[in-house]
Amino acid sequence: MKPSIEAVWARIRALEGEPFETKTGKAFTFEIAGGVLHPSRTDYGIGRSEFAKAVERMPCDGPGAITDLVRGPSYVWAILADARVRRGDW
Repeated sequence: MKPSIEAVWARIRALEGEPFETKTGKAFTFEIAGGVLHPSRTDYGIGRSEFAKAVERMPCDGPGAITDLVRGPSYVWAILADARVRRGDW
């Protein structure tokens, strides 16, 4: 059973400011304001609801599997696929 979005979002919040890497190797960090995550490599925010949708498709091989589903798929996938966030849940 997959964890709730509340549990996943708490894991993500705990990693605010920590380094992540996209599938293509681009390093980024993020900040969270309210329910919106702001990656350091872009000017747009990604809402918590985008992560909730993507969790339902995890695990997946890469951001291409969620491109049609979420805004910022490269960042959403990189965060959700990271061992610190997934913790063996998918």
